[in-house]
Amino acid sequence: MSSFFITTPIYYVNDKPHIGTSYTTIACDILARYHKLKGEDIFFLTGTDEHGQKVEKAAINESIKTISFVDKMSQYFKDLIPFLGCEINDFIRTTEKRHITASQHLWNKIFENNQIYLSNYEGWYSVRDEAFYTESEIIKKNNNFFAPSGSPVEWVKEESYFFKLSEWQDRLIEYYENNPTAISPKSRYNEVLSFIKGGLKDLSISRTTFNWGIPVPNNAKHVMYVWIDALCNYLTAIEYPDTNSAKFKKFWPGIHIIGKDILRFHAVYWPAFLMAADLDPPKNIFAHGWWTNEGQKISKSLGNVIDPYDIINEYGLDQIRYFLFREVPFGNDGDFSKKSISQRVNADLSNNYGNLIQRIFSFVKKNCDSVISNNFTLNKEDEKILNESIICYQKYINHMDNMNIDKALKEVFQFLSEINIYVDKQEPWSLKKTDKKRMNVVLSVSAELIKRSTILLYPIIPSSCEKVFSIIKIDKTNINLNDFEKLPNQKILINDPFPIFPRIEIDD
Repeated sequence: MSSFFITTPIYYVNDKPHIGTSYTTIACDILARYHKLKGEDIFFLTGTDEHGQKVEKAAINESIKTISFVDKMSQYFKDLIPFLGCEINDFIRTTEKRHITASQHLWNKIFENNQIYLSNYEGWYSVRDEAFYTESEIIKKNNNFFAPSGSPVEWVKEESYFFKLSEWQDRLIEYYENNPTAISPKSRYNEVLSFIKGGLKDLSISRTTFNWGIPVPNNAKHVMYVWIDALCNYLTAIEYPDTNSAKFKKFWPGIHIIGKDILRFHAVYWPAFLMAADLDPPKNIFAHGWWTNEGQKISKSLGNVIDPYDIINEYGLDQIRYFLFREVPFGNDGDFSKKSISQRVNADLSNNYGNLIQRIFSFVKKNCDSVISNNFTLNKEDEKILNESIICYQKYINHMDNMNIDKALKEVFQFLSEINIYVDKQEPWSLKKTDKKRMNVVLSVSAELIKRSTILLYPIIPSSCEKVFSIIKIDKTNINLNDFEKLPNQKILINDPFPIFPRIEIDD
């Protein structure tokens, strides 16, 4: 059985989760569910990043112990996962013993390979970004200095361990030029390669000005730079440092889904750390864009942070899952607009998909005693629409394999429109009076096409698809993409249909 290992970044616990973290988690859930439908062995990882100066400062601001603060904040992220309809295999916290062991082992391995040395660091550092910046990247405004992200930076001078990042410049260029699909979308790949070719400097990987971190082995005066600790989580969860374990061998290297703001850490530092520790780099790093709210940048200061609980309670879980991945190409920036949510949900889920389900199964209940005969004595029109479902399936597979979720959804909903046209042309309500045998064929084909479409939509809107499966009495555990073309060979007694996607009222 082939395997599929997918991760979110571990989320920083200095604040509660928001729509951006929810977006990343749902993206991973969609891809994990899709690969599970293909029959692959899945490992879906998420968790929380709990070390670093920013977390320590946040705990001080709340006047509580740092460990108590991270316990509370991590639980917010853990509790959100089932609310988002996501099914994970592991939730990792960087304060766990297993992770401390793995991080220190990774450090020792890199150190043994002569890739770490002790010196003094002097340069610009952003507490908010947990990142170091070069002089050329710094922006000066009113005698204050800022990182490209807009976060303030401070000049730091202290003893530090360094990673020999500069020695990995050529290796990284060679690796990416030989593996052009290792970073997605293509614009992010070009961005990373350009950055590396611009020259890499050795990276400071320890701090002495605070204590909330994993101690550097054999020198407890230093704590590890939060990113070398955080990135190691992907290995910890699959039983590193035991690289001979069945789990590690099965799942590494994996796929990381991240926001574009942390691309450099994942696509430059992380592969270099891994290769320096004699490990393979990730299979793929996909960096998606940011969301705005009604055209404005989302920020606490503007008071427009989108609470995932509020928006899902207002519109529905699957409605938000669908909107997030149909509205904009996965990888691009997107705007979160309530009007856009309503229009998209009404047009696609209510009018197209939901209305098709309701009118076919309500007709079967009323006119066929709730029985779908599954009569497939096909004519050319039937064969044509069934063949179109196979074409849709093939395009869907290609898009999902390339993480083009929005394009996959577009194919399915274009096909759903074709099913509606087929039903309108065949007019089963008229056939009821003139040719019941033909009516049964049309209903059988229509029900089969609804089932096929629902299977394709299952990774994206699972709870709604399970409602459709319940109507046609299909056990979701038996659903897989390998049986997509298989036609049922016996009658089905359907359950009473019910509205699955109520229309959303739109204010003028």
